[in-house]
Amino acid sequence: MTIQIDKLSDPAVRTFLSALNANDRAAFQAALTPDATMADDGTDRDLADWTEREIFSSRGHIEVQSEKDDGRTVVANYRNDTWGEMRTAWRFAVRDGLISRFETGQA
Repeated sequence: MTIQIDKLSDPAVRTFLSALNANDRAAFQAALTPDATMADDGTDRDLADWTEREIFSSRGHIEVQSEKDDGRTVVANYRNDTWGEMRTAWRFAVRDGLISRFETGQA
């Protein structure tokens, strides 16, 4: 069962994932704190480089299957033109209504 992004519990996560699916770099950046960080499969990555490769230039798209932790943890099917589709887990830290860190990896 897919959960519509506009129905997710956490407004910061909703904004982040909506911008991701819209391939909207400006809205995506606006959803992040200026010092935001991220990790992929447990390894910290350069956020700008990773998002360009894994989201924007490869047309990333996410379909949320479940949420917990008041919407700050989601399991989703994520796909892009580079890797195809995979089941992923995303964990978000929120500060002042913006995403300060996200961690993703295969679920």
